[in-house]
Amino acid sequence: MTTQQEQTARPITPPDIRLVVTDMDGTLLDADGRVPDEVWPLLAELDRRGIVFCPASGRQYATLAAQFAAVDDGGMVYVAENGTYVVRGGTELSSDVLDPAVASWIVKSIRRLADETGGADGAAADVGVVVCGKRSAYVERSDEAFMTEVRKYYRDHRVVDDLTAVDDDVIKVAVFDFGRAERTVAPALADLTATHQVVVSGEHWVDVMNRTANKGVAVRGLQRELGITPAQTMVFGDYLNDLEMLDAAEWSYAMEGAHPDVLRRARHRAPAHTENGVVRTVRAVLGLPAQV
Repeated sequence: MTTQQEQTARPITPPDIRLVVTDMDGTLLDADGRVPDEVWPLLAELDRRGIVFCPASGRQYATLAAQFAAVDDGGMVYVAENGTYVVRGGTELSSDVLDPAVASWIVKSIRRLADETGGADGAAADVGVVVCGKRSAYVERSDEAFMTEVRKYYRDHRVVDDLTAVDDDVIKVAVFDFGRAERTVAPALADLTATHQVVVSGEHWVDVMNRTANKGVAVRGLQRELGITPAQTMVFGDYLNDLEMLDAAEWSYAMEGAHPDVLRRARHRAPAHTENGVVRTVRAVLGLPAQV
């Protein structure tokens, strides 16, 4: 049975799509956090047609590159760390480096938050910081529960004694909250919102970047680099860190079950990530059969 989402996604004449950009968690990845098997033949077909495929994620570049290493011949572009680091063929296309003083302020603020008591039960906030550099991600907290979450997104990571002394180009600071990040971490960093991006990028994550950095800025820069227009671009997303990149494409899709702000911002809907929504929608829009 054809869903309403698929009906609205299928134009009468396939558009001239040249760039497909997709968020990962909650968008492309399945319920187990894996790239669905159906993605691989689709990527081969996109490559055959000269269409650039671009994962755009809060994940680290090394993590994204490892996920697609088997099929990337150097033509894929990675918008990593929520747009602060863009790489193609192992070559940096753009980056947006944080002031070390700002990174240190965030680290110290979250240390204080972890030491404070809060909530009805008087428990301290269960949080951890990831300082994201170009070469690696860095953490102080090393318990297994926290490291399990870090490993999902940061393939290259190091445990250090002091996050304020990291020697790397820092492009983002991420904070993981075992509770609701929107309620605990985001308010703790509210003083930065006047000068920086403080983005709730998932239920448990808040990312801090320069105000000039987001996925939308990265996608628009990539469009200029490749000579591709918004009318030739498809974008898929589900959470607040995807809002700006939805504006960069005429073919913008919110996944079923996306954050309400994303549902309002996108021009179209796609089936849920648990229903292989990105693959199904790309095939529908381009007029491809269910399997190539």
